[in-house]
Amino acid sequence: MALIVQKYGGTSVGTTDRIKNVARRVAKWHNAGHQVVVVVSAMSGETNRLIALAKEIQKNPDPRELDVIASTGEQVTIGLLAMALQNIGLKAKSYTGPQVRVLTDDAFTKARIKEIDGDRIKKDLDEGKVVIVAENGNITTLGRGGSDTSAVALAAALKADECLIFTDVDGIYTTDPRVVSNARKLSVVAFEEILEMASLGSKVLQIRSVEFAGKYHIPTRVLSSLTDPDIPLDEEQNSGTLITFEDDPKMEKVVVSGIAFSRNEAKITLPHVPDTPGIAYKILGHVAEANIEVDMIVQNAAKNGLTDFSFTVSRNDLDKTLQVLKDNVLPYLGEEGILTDASIAKISCVGIGMRSHAGVAAKMFRVLAEENINIKMISTSEIRTSIIVDEKYMELAVRALHKAFGLDKETGAMEG
Repeated sequence: MALIVQKYGGTSVGTTDRIKNVARRVAKWHNAGHQVVVVVSAMSGETNRLIALAKEIQKNPDPRELDVIASTGEQVTIGLLAMALQNIGLKAKSYTGPQVRVLTDDAFTKARIKEIDGDRIKKDLDEGKVVIVAENGNITTLGRGGSDTSAVALAAALKADECLIFTDVDGIYTTDPRVVSNARKLSVVAFEEILEMASLGSKVLQIRSVEFAGKYHIPTRVLSSLTDPDIPLDEEQNSGTLITFEDDPKMEKVVVSGIAFSRNEAKITLPHVPDTPGIAYKILGHVAEANIEVDMIVQNAAKNGLTDFSFTVSRNDLDKTLQVLKDNVLPYLGEEGILTDASIAKISCVGIGMRSHAGVAAKMFRVLAEENINIKMISTSEIRTSIIVDEKYMELAVRALHKAFGLDKETGAMEG
């Protein structure tokens, strides 16, 4: 008997028929002898509807009251799922997010779980009940990570054997199938790889959930909730994509495991800034204080004591960043002005095999050169090479790289 945490997002519980299918799927696991805790989101579209109602009353809704309103969406889902389970003969009990609050220390990015009020959950599980928990969007210092983070954090706190993330896709792919039609589903992906992919624009898992899965070594599987809920349990147990934490020599033979990309990028250039010690801090320190995350940074070679300083931010933060620079940086840098480019995209090749295989970046650059695509910026890590290109070339670049690294083939591309 294993303790399994299952998460179902808004699409998976978007209608009462889908909620009934979730109940049948949960029952299959429970009837096989497993203890099951289910984390659910609001039905798809419900949170947006509630927020729209709030804005009809108050143009800028009070944050506290908005949370009160929005949280009712999850409460509806947990109640409906509990009733659906009861209808097919299972005992079920629902909890709102605050009733199972996970307590951590105060280190946000390295938060450790100190305590969970899990006695009632464990008692219910021991009594043979299925426990249903509403997505908790603000678990103390875990941050607002949504239901993925809530599920993985709960799995960590309860010391679950596995966390199953049911979604509307059937696993993690080598890249977005909407861009590359022959993108291939990965049966296994290394934790470090999915962490990079989540941070680089892949939307399958929220990065906070990946961080918690890694910190507490919670085996996590991404699989589809839209398949037949009555498929054999052993088939479902081996479907989707498993995030692994074990070193696998076979995985390291594959140079590149996936390609992530993001259109939500903007480049800012400060031309002719003084090439003096501390200049980067003088520019980016104010940006950091405004809680704006900077991604790539390039400082050109100095000429006559001056250099061009470029960096990228989220396109959503562009206006805010420009205001920070105008208020705090331009006064002592002079009136050279600020150059911006909001029509760029970031593309990243990711793979733990890059540790032991040289030449990935060179191959990447050669492929793009053959497609006549100019690279504007470059950033690398041990298992990732990222580039910035014009947004209009992004899909062409992704398709070319996907083919060049053999990601449409089961074995992937080896060295060379």
